[in-house]
Amino acid sequence: MTKTVNHWIGGKTVEGTSGKYGPVTDPATGAVTTQVALASTEEVDAAVAAAKAAYATWGTSSLAQRTAVLFRYRALLDAHRDDIAALITAEHGKVHSDALGEVARGLEIVELACGITTQLKGELSTQVSNRVDVSSIRQSLGVVAGITPFNFPAMVPMWMFPLAIACGNTFVLKPSEKDPSAANLLAELAAEAGLPDGVLNVLHGDKVAVDGLLNHPDVAAVSFVGSTPIARYIHATASANGKRVQALGGAKNHMLVLPDADLDAAADAAVSAAYGSAGERCMAISAVVAVGAIGDELVAKIRERAEKITIGPGNDPASEMGPLITAAHRDKVASYVTGAAAQGAEVVLDGTGHTVEGFEDGHWIGLSLLDKVSTDSDAYKDEIFGPVLCVLRVATYEDGIALMNASPFGNGTAIFTRDGGAARRFQLEVEAGMVGVNVPIPVPVGYHSFGGWKDSLFGDHHIYGNDGVHFYTRGKVVTTRWPDPADAPAGVDLGFPRNH
Repeated sequence: MTKTVNHWIGGKTVEGTSGKYGPVTDPATGAVTTQVALASTEEVDAAVAAAKAAYATWGTSSLAQRTAVLFRYRALLDAHRDDIAALITAEHGKVHSDALGEVARGLEIVELACGITTQLKGELSTQVSNRVDVSSIRQSLGVVAGITPFNFPAMVPMWMFPLAIACGNTFVLKPSEKDPSAANLLAELAAEAGLPDGVLNVLHGDKVAVDGLLNHPDVAAVSFVGSTPIARYIHATASANGKRVQALGGAKNHMLVLPDADLDAAADAAVSAAYGSAGERCMAISAVVAVGAIGDELVAKIRERAEKITIGPGNDPASEMGPLITAAHRDKVASYVTGAAAQGAEVVLDGTGHTVEGFEDGHWIGLSLLDKVSTDSDAYKDEIFGPVLCVLRVATYEDGIALMNASPFGNGTAIFTRDGGAARRFQLEVEAGMVGVNVPIPVPVGYHSFGGWKDSLFGDHHIYGNDGVHFYTRGKVVTTRWPDPADAPAGVDLGFPRNH
């Protein structure tokens, strides 16, 4: 009998009632291992109702109460790192070390949430006028929702709900239906840590669930991470319904390599950033821009390293890269490589025919490297989301920065150079939200905020860090005047002298 992943609503497992289920596949074998319940509109209403009911008490709970739960939660997550990572590997396919890294980056935000007491401090100005004080405070929103992608089934939810609930909100999480189990374990551990029923709910589903949350009158805000077309839709739909929205979209991240760069370090960085997690991450480097005469040597060094990467099941300690999430996605990624030569690229490595012995039905693809790619080719213009690295050649730094800034995406970017002046110019001139200097994947630590520019972000707030706290709270300003006790009417004695 196929295992079923059900919803987590009101502090307990709730079986799906829609009669609709989605398949969950082991990417290494191609076998359907699990089915996931897909929510109906009525089940969306039930999850939101549970969150709304819980908000009546959680929203007025003390900061001490919330942080006590979060500290216990952090300890439980730490103790269950391997369990969470194993679920990620089983359903997403990434190797165990990558999955552990994902859990660690999610834990950073739980740790940030543990310190929410300092993040929620207000401001006070005294005597702005005679006996008038003005204070600014931040308060929770109510019920908020998170819609998260398949590529980081634990980390991205943890970028959202720990801060949201620390700020006093309640949360409905709609994870990807492709790898849903990690989200349930995160919720179960939160309950074990003492999080009251209904504060964190997990609702599985497809577009019905998404649209239900976007249109629900009791959902105050929506967080999203995924592709640019869906991010644009989420932002437009939720905004039209009067909701606060942060919607992070896709990317085409460039790495500019100057002639003075350490080419061995640059090649190492390009391989890890392009092919790590099988390229299924929005911060992957997918375009290397080689400046001047270094292109041939850099491509040779990248190829040498890429050919040594071991591809295999994510639960095999020898594997350095696992399969892609689905067979359909594998075929789409492969199409960019098979069509590259016709669009002018030189195919240095073609990984489209790769298989793994004993796992022939898995969603395998090898590492592909395309050189001399043109900016009007499909492989350059589209977010491939797989282990395909494009190399573009330019004559000067100025040509490189112009090429990069012409991209509609502006998520992450990097420069490799030994020249501090060039690096300083780059970080000021490049049009992207996150910049690395000799760092290929510049994902900020938890106490800074993550987010891109242009078509990589819709909404005003980046995710986690200070932006995350501001997104999950709203400001209120209180202006107060009190009469001096010494001016009290005759007959009322508060013990204050009247000779002032």
